[in-house]
Amino acid sequence: MPTRAIPYLKGVLHLLCLLPLLYLLQQYRSGALASLADPTNYLTHFTGDWALWLLLADLAITPLRRLNSALAWLIRLRRMVGLWAFFYATLHLLIYVVLFSGYDLPTAWAGVQAGHLIEPWNQFKLIWPRMLDDVEKRSFIQVGLLAWVLLLALAITSPQRVMRAMGGKNWQRLHRAIYVAGIAAVIHYWWLVKAGVLAPWKVTAVLAVLLLARIVYSVMKRLKKPSAAKPSAKMA
Repeated sequence: MPTRAIPYLKGVLHLLCLLPLLYLLQQYRSGALASLADPTNYLTHFTGDWALWLLLADLAITPLRRLNSALAWLIRLRRMVGLWAFFYATLHLLIYVVLFSGYDLPTAWAGVQAGHLIEPWNQFKLIWPRMLDDVEKRSFIQVGLLAWVLLLALAITSPQRVMRAMGGKNWQRLHRAIYVAGIAAVIHYWWLVKAGVLAPWKVTAVLAVLLLARIVYSVMKRLKKPSAAKPSAKMA
């Protein structure tokens, strides 16, 4: 793909990744969201699904570009897709904080409007003990938080200047954690749904294929490394 086309492609990709959020806003404004039997559960699964799908799409970019050198341009989209995955994962977490943990958003917003900028933090401190209790009791929250923290670390270190400061090898070692984040996210999904619900099997299968592709590539790369040349025997 021509280099000059990449910025336009990124613009289209940004718009596509924004569409789920615009859809949610439209659902809210039209009242369709409030008419659902459980709007909070819907928001939780919607944002979680998109975070996981985008994370898997990000993981798929490297194997796809390795299939053919003509697909090398895909690597220039990887950072963007990863950041959008982190964005929806953060929305997923915020829904838990605001809607499940009892965060008083109206009071926090009213405090900001009145000039009390610390009020949102005060409201957060009120629910902090309840959140800690949830984390201690629920394994699916623990593994979900692990996935989010890993994505946070990857998002913070994604800019080029950070990569240069860390050094290429250290940066690559850290960013391999995206596979751990993917595994943790899938486990979070399995532990979140009710027993007997098999909905997560599709994303699990996709992740398994991507992990297998990574392993196969690593093995093939090692096998292709030229063996060290043996020193020739000196003539007597």
